[in-house]
Amino acid sequence: MRILILGTGGMANQHAKHFAAIEGVTLAGGVDVDPARVETFCAAHNIERGFGSLDAALAWGEFDAVANVTPDSVHYPTTMAALLAGKHVFCEKPLATDHARASEMTETAERLGLVNMVNLTYRNVAQLQKAREIVQSGELGTVKHFEASYLQSWLVSKAWGDWRTESQWLWRLSKKHGSNGVLGDIGVHILDFATYGAGSDFSRVFCRLETFDKAPDNRIGEYDLDANDSFAMTAQLENGALGVIHASRWATGHFNELRLRVYGDKGALEVQHRHDWSKLFTCLGSDIETGVWTETDVPPVATNYQRFVEACRSGYTLEPSFRHATNIQKVLDLGTVTDRDRMEHQV
Repeated sequence: MRILILGTGGMANQHAKHFAAIEGVTLAGGVDVDPARVETFCAAHNIERGFGSLDAALAWGEFDAVANVTPDSVHYPTTMAALLAGKHVFCEKPLATDHARASEMTETAERLGLVNMVNLTYRNVAQLQKAREIVQSGELGTVKHFEASYLQSWLVSKAWGDWRTESQWLWRLSKKHGSNGVLGDIGVHILDFATYGAGSDFSRVFCRLETFDKAPDNRIGEYDLDANDSFAMTAQLENGALGVIHASRWATGHFNELRLRVYGDKGALEVQHRHDWSKLFTCLGSDIETGVWTETDVPPVATNYQRFVEACRSGYTLEPSFRHATNIQKVLDLGTVTDRDRMEHQV
């Protein structure tokens, strides 16, 4: 199987590394509008050819699938071009910047019978996979409540670099540079983390967004710092469970941490995932009377990269699909609408 890496920024290195490690996969080409960057990227990952545009790569055409690692606002046109050229697509999150474009991408992929997946990376967390299995087995009983959070501190700490001077961070704070803030950037992850682990999709949501002052006139150079920094959402799932979801880049002391708690009438579980470890705790059976929580050992699971290759080889799309990401995008869009309207909306 031959894969084209579209976009050669930081995350593209992860795509190249993971795909190259899969037996039978060849990195056939790399694409970037910056000639020096694509040349360096291809040399670093032993990639056969470099291209300055997707059009040039598609004209060559000697590959089976595209790993789309372009900026968020470019996902739609580039994915559509790849699909119309008959290529399977593995797209970075979010699938698109709005529900309408995501729907068109999904319908196109499905109409053409092409494999499509979105790299919701926390599906690679074995503890989350096990949590979903526990919920679906009925061990927790009827799920009543859930809590989910995604906490980052890069607006406080320089551990990831200095956002005040580095454009790789500044664009994430600016609407005109394609950012939908923390809601669009990491909100997509925690919404998926919550619903996947809790075993049910959204039915109703209400979201509040906040953009805090970060510089004089909230501007640095060409960047207007107007994208949201934090969100807090109340949500009800199709299974009736009520819960809260929140995320922030101002979470001092938390480099990159996701947490999910699911409470049922027969038991509960908690998933903790950080950049350096993951843990799953359960409170089941007689332990619910004493409040004792037990850590559960979980074996590794296949990564999204491995599952995409498996899907291409079988010809059948696996989750997380474009269709699933489109449903998540609808909730993200509603988050902005509910903040504007100051009222709950049905999904």
